[in-house]
Amino acid sequence: MLLEAVPRRASSIWTRAYLRLLLYGDTMCALLACVCVLGVRLLAGVYIPWVEFLLGFGLVVAWPVALMMGGAYRQRANGEGTDEFKAVFNGGVGLMAAVAIMAYATQTAIARSFVMAMLPLALLATLYYRYRMRKRLHRRRAAGDYMRQVIAVGHRESILDLVVQFRRQPYHGMQVVGACLPEHSMDVDLDGIPVLGSFGDVANVAEKERADAVAVLACPELDGAALRRLAWSLETARTDLFVAPALLDVAGPRISIRPVAGMPLLHVEHPEFDGTKQVVKTVFDRVVAATALLLLALPLLAIALVIRMTSKGPALFFQTRVGKGGKEFRVVKFRTMVVDAEQLKGALLEANEFDGVLFKIRNDPRITKVGAFLRKYSLDELPQLLNVLRGEMSLVGPRPPLPEEVAEYGTDVRRRLVVKPGMTGLWQVSGRSDLTWEESVRLDLRYVENWSLILDLQILWKTWAVVTRGEGAY
Repeated sequence: MLLEAVPRRASSIWTRAYLRLLLYGDTMCALLACVCVLGVRLLAGVYIPWVEFLLGFGLVVAWPVALMMGGAYRQRANGEGTDEFKAVFNGGVGLMAAVAIMAYATQTAIARSFVMAMLPLALLATLYYRYRMRKRLHRRRAAGDYMRQVIAVGHRESILDLVVQFRRQPYHGMQVVGACLPEHSMDVDLDGIPVLGSFGDVANVAEKERADAVAVLACPELDGAALRRLAWSLETARTDLFVAPALLDVAGPRISIRPVAGMPLLHVEHPEFDGTKQVVKTVFDRVVAATALLLLALPLLAIALVIRMTSKGPALFFQTRVGKGGKEFRVVKFRTMVVDAEQLKGALLEANEFDGVLFKIRNDPRITKVGAFLRKYSLDELPQLLNVLRGEMSLVGPRPPLPEEVAEYGTDVRRRLVVKPGMTGLWQVSGRSDLTWEESVRLDLRYVENWSLILDLQILWKTWAVVTRGEGAY
């Protein structure tokens, strides 16, 4: 079992314990796969020479070694699903390829069952084990355990933003325990985060607090030379150094480091909004939407009947929204409010609980009892599959805004309109209606800047978990 309590600034203790658990678990997955393959062959009456037993258990020992070579035991991959799963997959596939090549080169036929059955089974079992361990680690981090202590360096606004993000997403395992600010702003309030020094005190503060990492946010005072000296001063204590670029919310394959004239330059590629990737996304959206409509036809009909039986008015609600390029379209949803909800909105404007241009009330009196249930689990949005099928929306994208909201958009916010709006998105899996207006906009812009089919699949996977819990919806 994982350690029940982790003392503050003792990440190395739980990290070693966690890595040992991963090592033991991965080995057991390989052993289980080996026993299953050999057991099935024995039950089928196949004679197995002792050499195959030795080879099988040799592969069990080689399995964690292959994963280690693939980077599956790096500390920074702990709890980060994509990087961790990619490392496990690369290590497992690498071992399969090595065994297959050796068997072909030596004309050995006995390795066939291991390459075709044992190693793929071990890979699937290990991925599932890593997934369960990652979920358990996330639960412990949500409770405040297994966190890495971080000293934030920068200006007040950027540090507050970092603190909010870390608190909202504790599964990343980062906790800001102190800050270093410019000399002229040492007495500012940082939402409970103590100011421990200035930019010149970062190394001493990190050593005194026994911090695991230092996060340097974009600020003009810390240029290349200053960052280089800071990195040197953190080497002795092995404190990690993270540097946030001035260009935020751009990540993934769009960013690469290219040495030019002896200088490492950050190269940012333009996002792709047309071409082959967009065609693939459109085909994927429409195929999934058509399939979902066929499979959910009866449940959708049942929901419509319940709405008609429990309140006056039609089952469906049509509303004008703004899509890609500012083009308006009519979104279709299940009706969750009383028929005259729009006429009643004016009397409720003072009760708006949302900051920004959105109108949201946690206990909106216009919502029917059935509507509250549908909203909690996002069932009211299922008819939007028709909008996806017509090409007006996508399965994943920014939230479809109202025309009056778009009228109040600034230049930056209008960037949301360069892609189709989505039934779900980063806003859906990151807090839904609990997000502030600024956080909602930032998530939408982050999606626009980094969209890909893989990201869409990840968001769709996370949407299921968020919706079934019914969190942040009203």
